[in-house]
Amino acid sequence: MYLEGYKDSSSLNSLKESHGTSLRLVNVSVHLLMSTSLYGKCYMFNAAEEGKTLRTTMKGGTGNGLEIMLDIQQDEYLPVWGDTEETAFEAGVRVQIHSQAEPPFVHELGFGVAPGFQTFVATQEQRLTYLPPPWGECESKALDSGFFQVYSVTACRIDCETRYIVENCNCRMVHMPGDSPFCTPEQYKDCAEPALAKLSMLESSNCICRTPCNMTRYNKELSMVKIPSKTSARYLEKKFNRSEKYITDNILVLDVFFEALNYETIEQKKAYEVAGLLGDIGGQMGLFIGASILTILELFDYAYEVVKDKLLDLLNRDDEEESHGEDVSSCDPVANHSEAIRHTVSVPLQTTLGTLEEIAC
Repeated sequence: MYLEGYKDSSSLNSLKESHGTSLRLVNVSVHLLMSTSLYGKCYMFNAAEEGKTLRTTMKGGTGNGLEIMLDIQQDEYLPVWGDTEETAFEAGVRVQIHSQAEPPFVHELGFGVAPGFQTFVATQEQRLTYLPPPWGECESKALDSGFFQVYSVTACRIDCETRYIVENCNCRMVHMPGDSPFCTPEQYKDCAEPALAKLSMLESSNCICRTPCNMTRYNKELSMVKIPSKTSARYLEKKFNRSEKYITDNILVLDVFFEALNYETIEQKKAYEVAGLLGDIGGQMGLFIGASILTILELFDYAYEVVKDKLLDLLNRDDEEESHGEDVSSCDPVANHSEAIRHTVSVPLQTTLGTLEEIAC
């Protein structure tokens, strides 16, 4: 985790580290790295520096992270002479939590911490993975300017703003990287600030900053309590040699800690891959081809059964006709009229009469 806040160096009196239930004061210059933002001088805690290892914590929860007390020194604020876009009416500090690979953008992405309060910031790490084209629109290639080694939306915006200001004003603002000369107060007023405002309203392709393919984000939950308490007011008055009113108006305590020592992963998946598409096509083709062959075989089987039934019907009819012809009795030939009839036909009385042919015979 990387934390940045802006305020004058004289206000950073001490840094209090938490180790379980024990607290100790450490030298502020050892763990804080100075940087420059649009607001001016800033200080970074746990920044990536050569030769220095990143500080870690073994437990989550309050008292196991960074706890720092700041004096904002409102008496040294510049007076407000008019109402402009750059006029700041608030008193306090601006803080941003982000990864070491991402440059600070505290004037837009920071949250405020007010004096007279102890602010607790519970944070949770979140790792996001997006897909490149053609499935997604993420970007992983480093910027051509070489100002930043790792691509991020913040780095892209700073790079774009720097190029635009240098091209239009021949200078750069104090928070911008590069070798161009810094803008003078006149250039700030007449060129740099109007150009930066104009750039934010342009809908062009100059500053299209896509989402990085891999990024780390820190979710935050803030809560505050009033300081000092009635029991600690006198102690702080003696310790800092300041009145209770001064402590209420200028002193703040910032406590940043991990809510839990785990992280959440959000990953974008391909809805349909080529291998899956080919597999589905092959499976469907196999299913359709198999079904077609079965259908053809069933049609042949049906035709065979129909023809078989027809042939059997014809054969059965022929057999019936032949058997019927064999059952008919043959009669003797009738004598000629010239011959005398020598036989007499006697029909016995029967209970059951035969057919006419039998009677005739």
